[in-house]
Amino acid sequence: MANKYFGGCDVGSTYTKCVILDEVGNIVANTTIKSKINSEQSAMIAMQEVVDQVPDLKDAKDLAYLIGTGYGRNKVPFADENISEISCHAMGVHVTDPSVKAIIDIGGQDVKGISIDKDGTVKNFAMNDKCAAGTGRFYEAMAGAFEMSLPEFSKLSLSAKNVIPITAQCTVFAESEVITLVGEGKPMDEIAAGIQMAVAKRCFVMAKKAGATDSITLTGGCAKNDGLKKAIEHVLKLKVVELQTDPQLMGALGAAEYARKKGLARGA
Repeated sequence: MANKYFGGCDVGSTYTKCVILDEVGNIVANTTIKSKINSEQSAMIAMQEVVDQVPDLKDAKDLAYLIGTGYGRNKVPFADENISEISCHAMGVHVTDPSVKAIIDIGGQDVKGISIDKDGTVKNFAMNDKCAAGTGRFYEAMAGAFEMSLPEFSKLSLSAKNVIPITAQCTVFAESEVITLVGEGKPMDEIAAGIQMAVAKRCFVMAKKAGATDSITLTGGCAKNDGLKKAIEHVLKLKVVELQTDPQLMGALGAAEYARKKGLARGA
């Protein structure tokens, strides 16, 4: 096989993402699937999906180098090594837009603030993994309380004239507070605006710890949440840079870029 390909597999708690790069770093295949209970199964299904998109490849073993990342990074079959998702998100953003130096990564179960050095490595980071508030799971619970899909909920706050503050910090208590407010007939968009503002305030701490100064980008599935982007710009007084590549793929893209660099350096 003349062409060499390099893979990154990001096994998250909610979604599993895979990216394949060619020798010059172009994305030739990618996929995002809902994670299974078994991380290895998630990785195998996602890897087969991307491999099937590349005519030169039959299975993941044909990749010149493969790196696993994310919550289930130790369970990626055929991986040559694994690298933390913090490093991979930094590298993924760096190759997508080198001008971006700070990230808020909102995963299924945690929130991270990451600052990126000139070469795409991690300069500094902060992490909130003690509480699910403000994570992907939190948003799923909130959308459920509104009996809406996540995309519908993410746009709901954009029409709000006022913000109804959500005082509870915990997902469980916030959910019951939201259900009470909905039951009282309070405007749905104003409750949603309160939820987005509460999450933005949690992101503020992460962003400051990570050293964000003038702009920031969002990675993870929640980066597609328009209401959150607006709330973060309001609370952080920072420009939120929209990435040209799917922000949910950043961990897998960074892993694939590390695989490309390491594979080429070793003559893989």
